[in-house]
Amino acid sequence: MKKVEQTQEEIQERAIVFCPIDKDEDKDFQFAEISRLCFSAGLEVCKIFSQSLDAFNRRTIMGKGKLEEVKAFLAENPCDCLVVDFQLTGSQLRNISEELGIKVLDRILLIIDIFALNAKSGEGKIEVKLAQNRYLLTRLSSLQGSFGRFGGKGAGMRGPGETKLELDRRKLEKEIFTLENEIEKIKNTRRQNRILREKNGVKSVVLGGYTNAGKSSIFNLLTKENIYADDKLFATLDTTSRRMFLGDGKFCLLTDTVGFISKLPHELVESFSATLEEVKNADLVLHVVDVSDKFYKKNIEITNKILDDLGATENRLVILNKCDLLKSVVEIERNQVLFSAKKKTNLEKLKEIIKNALEN
Repeated sequence: MKKVEQTQEEIQERAIVFCPIDKDEDKDFQFAEISRLCFSAGLEVCKIFSQSLDAFNRRTIMGKGKLEEVKAFLAENPCDCLVVDFQLTGSQLRNISEELGIKVLDRILLIIDIFALNAKSGEGKIEVKLAQNRYLLTRLSSLQGSFGRFGGKGAGMRGPGETKLELDRRKLEKEIFTLENEIEKIKNTRRQNRILREKNGVKSVVLGGYTNAGKSSIFNLLTKENIYADDKLFATLDTTSRRMFLGDGKFCLLTDTVGFISKLPHELVESFSATLEEVKNADLVLHVVDVSDKFYKKNIEITNKILDDLGATENRLVILNKCDLLKSVVEIERNQVLFSAKKKTNLEKLKEIIKNALEN
C-alpha cells in the first residue's frame, strides 16, 4: 500500500478503521482505498482491523472477540474516531459508539464528509446537502444526540452534524423536497443548454474515471485553464465545462466531473444526478486512469461498471495517465493511449485521437 504523507495541519484526527471482508473482494485493494478516503478526510489511520463477513454481528457488525481487541487497542492508543468500511444503520452507529466510547463514521458518511469539504460551487453544496439529509433521514431516531458527545468539529461534522440531528423528521423532509426542486431546476437548465449545443453542432466530451486519476490536470492541459487539482480523493467536486479547440476552427465542450469510487453510495448517485447527467449525455467519454496505481485494472473495471450503469456512450477513450511514473511496461489495449499530464507526453496525439473520435 502506497504511503501518503500528510502535514501536521492536514491531520485533524487519529482514526482506526474496521473492514468487514467479503471473500470475493481484494483485501489489499479495500485497505488501500479506505486509507486514501481517510487521508482525504484529514484522518491519520493508526490501525486497520478486519474480519470476515461470515462473523457479521447484527448489533455491532464486528464479532465479540474483535470488539474486545479494538477496545484493548484503544486503551493503549487513544483515537478520535472509528471508520467502518461498510454501510451502517443508525442503531449500529450508536451501538458501536457506545461500546467503544468514540465517534463512529461509516463508509457513506466518510465519503459525504469529503464531498462536503470539497464542494465550492452553489450547485455542489446543494447536491452535498441533499446527500447529507437523505443519509440522515433514515437514521434520525437512532442518531439523535449521539454526535454531540464528541464535539462539533472534525470528520463527520462537516456532514449532518449536531445541528441537523436536532431537526425533526418533518422539517428534514421539507428541506429535502426544497433541495430536490433546486436540483431539478439545475437539470432543466442543463437540458436547455444541451439542446442549444446540439442545435449548433457542438460536441460534448466528458472526463470520467476513478477519483484522483488526474482528470483535472488533463482538463487544464486541454482547455488551457487552471482549475484546482490535488493528490486527494474527490479533491475536485464541482463540474466545470470549457471550450476545447480541435483545430480548423472547430471546438467541443469539455467537462470535468466528479470522480468515481467502488461501491459509490446511492445517496450520492441520486443527489448528484444533475452532474452525472453530463456523463450520460456526452458524445465521448475520456476515461482517465492512473496507470501507476498497482490497482489500475481494478479501477478501470469499477469505472466501466459505473459508466454502463449510467447509460454512458460506448464511445470511450481510456487515457492511461501518469505513465511517467511507470517502472515497467504495460500492455496497451484498443482505445487506450499512454499519457502524462505532468510531462505532456503524447499531448498532440491525444488531441488528434479525440478529434477523430468525434468525427467518426
